[in-house]
Amino acid sequence: MSKTSWIPEGVKRCSGRRFALGMAAVTAVLAWGVYAMFLVWYKGLNQTNMNDAYGFALWIWADLAVIALGGGAFFTGFLTYILGQEKLKGIINYAVIIGFICYSSALLILAIDIGQPLRGWFIFWHANVHSMLTEVAFCLSCYFAVLTIEFIPLILENPRLDRVPFLHHLSHNMHGIMAVFAATGVFLSFFHQGSLGGVTGVLFGRPFGYREGIFIWPWTFFLFTWSAAACGPCFTLLITWITEKITRKTLVKPDVKQLLAKISGWMLITYIIAKIADTIYWALVTAPSMGFTLMDFYSNNPVYGIWILIAEIVVCGVVPGLILITRTGRENAFLLMLSAFLAVMGCCINRWVMVLQVMAVPLFSFNEWYMYTPSWQEVATTILPVAYGVIVISLAYRYLPVFPQERELNPAD
Repeated sequence: MSKTSWIPEGVKRCSGRRFALGMAAVTAVLAWGVYAMFLVWYKGLNQTNMNDAYGFALWIWADLAVIALGGGAFFTGFLTYILGQEKLKGIINYAVIIGFICYSSALLILAIDIGQPLRGWFIFWHANVHSMLTEVAFCLSCYFAVLTIEFIPLILENPRLDRVPFLHHLSHNMHGIMAVFAATGVFLSFFHQGSLGGVTGVLFGRPFGYREGIFIWPWTFFLFTWSAAACGPCFTLLITWITEKITRKTLVKPDVKQLLAKISGWMLITYIIAKIADTIYWALVTAPSMGFTLMDFYSNNPVYGIWILIAEIVVCGVVPGLILITRTGRENAFLLMLSAFLAVMGCCINRWVMVLQVMAVPLFSFNEWYMYTPSWQEVATTILPVAYGVIVISLAYRYLPVFPQERELNPAD
């Protein structure tokens, strides 16, 4: 391999032609999403199917979901740099990249949702200091800056860039102080993950989401942070597995995956226990105090039946949690990835019900359930970050030493 190659030394990548064809296909999907995004910006939010009942809809669900799944970056960084789990250095680079994609996507979704992105700076200059969403916007922006700083040293390790003495030393020195940024990221993530849950928890007029709490924080504040720390690493494991299948390589040692899975499993089990306790108290105490029964919040329509509660807590919570905390489950590749997938789906279902079911439930006996179907513009702009993420991951994998164990695990390259 030439020393002047853009591709890291000692690893094999597909031909430039094949890579360009793959990028062209993903870019076409990206262009579709960008077109829909500009329609929304040019013509306004009438391009969506949101209405008086659904001021928050598909975008905000996607926003909360990617923020939660991007939590793998802050939690893996916390384990690696703060708790000293050196073994996780085999996957921390990828966790940072996935977190970078998730948080930049979250900011993009917010820019679409406000309808007038040129006024986005109002959030910072004319901040409503009594709003949880203001705190979320500040923390999201700051943590995205932290992830960018964590991403920069990896970019500078590209063979061409690493040959420049200044960039080489800058990358080395930034690696040396990465624990500071990891600690900052944990602090910022705790508050914005929690506040996203707290927004729904304080809505007294929306009894499905309303929760009592500790001091000024509703219980959803802590549950959102807890679930992000539990399911974020599962998302990292799932994307790593997909990458390995596409590249037909082993990129991370099995013991690294199993360590992260074990920690994630215990986080998931403890979260589910807390979630079950929260649900029982809400169903038996909070809701009846407002004149509702549990089944008032679940209808016979296919979207919001009682199945969604069972799916979130049992199928996508208890089951993957039990698999991940057992050595036999973790060592079985199929069960490991199945449990990671189920945990990710459980987190997405939780964000779905806390965004959309909250507004679908009728508040009065004479109201019907408020149903909602997103427009194609909403679907396209929700798929947009997925295409963007595929492009960033593809470029990073091709040109950056993302996986430090790749050469060791694939000597044939």
